[in-house]
Amino acid sequence: MQLGFCLPFAGSWATPDNQVTVARRAEELGYSSLWVAQRLVYPVEPRNDYPSALGQPWPAPFEQVVDPIVTLAHVAGATERIRLGTATLIAAYVPPVVLAKQLATLDLVCDGRLDVGLSVGWSQDEYEACGLPFKERGARLDEYLRCLQALWGDDPVEFSGRFYSVPRSLFRPKPRQRPRPPILVGGYAGATVRRAATLGDGYLGGNVPLARVVPLVEELRAAAAAAGRDPGSFRIVCRGAVRLFDEPLEGDDRRPLWGSLDQVEADVARYRDAGLDELFFELNFDPTIGSVDADAKASMATALHLLEALAPT
Repeated sequence: MQLGFCLPFAGSWATPDNQVTVARRAEELGYSSLWVAQRLVYPVEPRNDYPSALGQPWPAPFEQVVDPIVTLAHVAGATERIRLGTATLIAAYVPPVVLAKQLATLDLVCDGRLDVGLSVGWSQDEYEACGLPFKERGARLDEYLRCLQALWGDDPVEFSGRFYSVPRSLFRPKPRQRPRPPILVGGYAGATVRRAATLGDGYLGGNVPLARVVPLVEELRAAAAAAGRDPGSFRIVCRGAVRLFDEPLEGDDRRPLWGSLDQVEADVARYRDAGLDELFFELNFDPTIGSVDADAKASMATALHLLEALAPT
């Protein structure tokens, strides 16, 4: 199992200098990838659309989030080997021809190190802010993925669908990676497995509970095989939100990757044994690190400590 690390993208510690520091250190230590997430707005009175918020305010780290594509372009110039990924972009927020151009250029900038994580999203507020209907977003993403593949394919490009169309055109430059940068499809709904297996190159999970990983891996590999794909080359990547405590946490309901360093290290081994291809560590979702009121120096100290402690061997 490969290990990745999230760049500072939320709150006070998400500065250009801190992003480069984390990126370079992760590359030095042998991590396979760096990741960023996307949030556009922080609703003052959110609808009941956050998966676990039940109408309460969104998590504090969502209050201030930098742009993911700009961030990856920034660290691309400061690194040489480590892969750069989006976890995830909400594809529909911009037309496919715009995102295809941005990501193709980014893949050239980073010399073919880009992994593209895309999902449907869950925020009605952000869809409204982008002038998009919230309904049929799954069908919209299915067509979006086909349109991206057409745009990154051979010229001339042409596409016609319910939601998107591209007149017969030349689309250049193409991405460095051919036929395209790997597309990892994220999401929580059952349709995500089918979408990832038929329209993507892998799956990108959120904080998947350990008990769910083994059956999820089996389900994804079976869906890939049913779609005529090689299950062994179908990538399964998951985010792991880490929260470090000075003392071990007690109780059977302890959340994986929360606890003492020894507990976190043991959980990493359990994710590896469950069959993931890659696990990337996420600190931005910890409000003591990723909020606007957090101590940025302390956040960086924690991140650099964990980078060292959890580094691939």
